[in-house]
Amino acid sequence: MRPQALIAEITHRCPLHCVYCSNPLAMRPRGEEMPAGSWEHLFREAAELGVLHLHLTGGEPALRPDLEELVRAGRAANLYVNLITSGIGVSEQRMDALIEAGLDHLQLSFQDAQEAPANEYAGARAHARKLALAEVVRGRQVGFTMNAVVHRQNLDRLEGIIAMAEQLGVDRLEIANVQYYGWALENRDRMMPTRRQMEACVESVRNHQERLKGRLRIDFVPPDYYARYPKACMGGWGRSLMVVDPAGWVLPCHAARVIPDLAFENAQSRQLRAIWEESSAFQRFRGEEWMPEPCRSCDRRHEDFGGCRCQAMLLTGNASATDPVCSLAPDRGLVDAVVERVNAAPADTPGWVYRIDPV
Repeated sequence: MRPQALIAEITHRCPLHCVYCSNPLAMRPRGEEMPAGSWEHLFREAAELGVLHLHLTGGEPALRPDLEELVRAGRAANLYVNLITSGIGVSEQRMDALIEAGLDHLQLSFQDAQEAPANEYAGARAHARKLALAEVVRGRQVGFTMNAVVHRQNLDRLEGIIAMAEQLGVDRLEIANVQYYGWALENRDRMMPTRRQMEACVESVRNHQERLKGRLRIDFVPPDYYARYPKACMGGWGRSLMVVDPAGWVLPCHAARVIPDLAFENAQSRQLRAIWEESSAFQRFRGEEWMPEPCRSCDRRHEDFGGCRCQAMLLTGNASATDPVCSLAPDRGLVDAVVERVNAAPADTPGWVYRIDPV
């Protein structure tokens, strides 16, 4: 078993304050960020381990003045380099420099098709700058994905979001319903879509996927709480990818720190291969030995691997529990209660909890 992807959180700093940010509530400050040399060594180790894809993310990775150097190091290690960005800090000149350094793909996030609500959800005036960058990227030889995060407050404008993706000429549109970790969990009641919205969303996406087949690929990430079965979170715990935070701590997924008894190891003090193969954090939920019933005897256990461990922890207080979004889970009632409350609540529940940037 070898990891296919490395998610490199090269900084937690970000000029945006998105109300759905999946970063942990306690983020790494600038003073703890690994220097470029340490990242370059890590990329080489990752390639030797079998990693094919490098995802440079944050926070906002463009806040690193050495971003071009990191892209170059990723390509030198023969990794496919993807930049996941808000677009802030990526000028036309810097875009050209990143492509010259070897950037293969750019994923640009959008909060809405309309400027005012987009800026509201981002906690910053960012929408116009994103559009400007999209125009720059469209004229370059680089893969281009638009990531649209959808939720209760913007799902009724989904048609406009898809139309914007067509107009921008992206290769791929990812319509990602908010997943409730980090700051999104703080805003869950205001962001959880209604059942009516979900039914309309699924039908709309299906229709546009058929209409745009061969021209624009549309991927759809549904919200877990309306699912019958859980997703194979991160491709299964410690099975296909690893996350390295800004200070070099290696995690099986970006939210793994919500599980209090996991002991993580640092890539600056131990080889990446040893961490992947031997560390207790990666071993904890691999295989089936940890699974309770009904997961242990379920025919789907090889597809969803018991669901999301972090979600189980956040909802039940037990990371080894069956993911409560599963219709077979003993704790499914916890999810049903949230869904029922949200569907009965008015759409405009007051107040956002905005992401707080680390120092």
